[in-house]
Amino acid sequence: MKLLALIKKEFHRFFHDPRLIITILLPGIMLYVIYSIVGTAINGEREPQNYKVYVDGSAEAAVAFVGAFVTETGDTVEWLPLEDGDAARAEVENGEADAVLIFSENFDETAQGATVRILYNGAEEKSSAFYTLAETALNMYGMRFAVVSESVKSAEEIGRNLFAGFLPFLIVTFIFSSCMGVTIESVAGEKERGTLSTILATSAPRYQISIGKVVPLSCIAAIGAASSFLGVVLSLPKVIGVSLGVFAGAMSFGGYALLFLLILSIVPLIIATITTVSAYAKTVKEATGYTSVIMILVMVVSLVGAFVGTMGDWVVCIPILNAVGAMGMLFEGKTVIWQSLVSVGLNIVYTALLVLLMTKMLSSERIMFGK
Repeated sequence: MKLLALIKKEFHRFFHDPRLIITILLPGIMLYVIYSIVGTAINGEREPQNYKVYVDGSAEAAVAFVGAFVTETGDTVEWLPLEDGDAARAEVENGEADAVLIFSENFDETAQGATVRILYNGAEEKSSAFYTLAETALNMYGMRFAVVSESVKSAEEIGRNLFAGFLPFLIVTFIFSSCMGVTIESVAGEKERGTLSTILATSAPRYQISIGKVVPLSCIAAIGAASSFLGVVLSLPKVIGVSLGVFAGAMSFGGYALLFLLILSIVPLIIATITTVSAYAKTVKEATGYTSVIMILVMVVSLVGAFVGTMGDWVVCIPILNAVGAMGMLFEGKTVIWQSLVSVGLNIVYTALLVLLMTKMLSSERIMFGK
């Protein structure tokens, strides 16, 4: 009977505490909402593409079949005769053209030994999309032939672009881990031990207490984040097989300055978020549960940053995601000055709003003392 009483007690504690219920249900709800938004942004609002493709060889029927297949997806193809192979390859490499199709002689009449070579840019989303469509269409064409593909970008260059999308996720994850480690105990721990009540009993204004928490914790977390960031940056050249000098030279001094500003804008924002949540929680354990949910959200948002290029400039208004997107473009060597500066400015504004919210919470006896 004691066992049943203990079980009943735990169920009663859980189902009568809205905070615990929210902690359990919120991750799934957030994942559904976020991925629904991302899916809609990527697929639902996709604009029709007009592919520019060079063709060499006599294969009118095959080209017409590929064109019809692409048209069914809502896209169009501009077919151009191949006159200068080197110039066409350069256009594909620079993103000015999407692919080159080179058919063997008398492709449409040849049953055996026919080949088609597809030259595309694996580092460009549009070019890769056409390659997928063309390969699928040719495999459905109905005759036996060999499809040979070649990307004008090396595996190393494609790997760099993949790291450019993944590295911001690592940076934000390390920053959040550093912030989480120093913040929860400082706020929720003091609240649980009662030392925060002593501070609130002094004549210090509530906004000074809020700032006094956010600023030093941000500085401490920034040190840990910088250490983690340097570890990732210094190890990546070995992973992708280039020297540190080549890797470092891939970004200008201005790019590194913008990257530094973006990181600086993220740290106090995350600190202010965790501080606010910790001030709301009654115990360290409860604050850790809430913060874990936020960490999941931040990690998902960071991964979504890989799709920022297809989602539009409106993402600059989304905290964390704006910085992640700007970081990714910086790592790709793109100039994103206005996006970076606007992201930094907005993240500072969001931090200030969270500090203001925490000030209000510190003034609430119901939140601070459960009254």
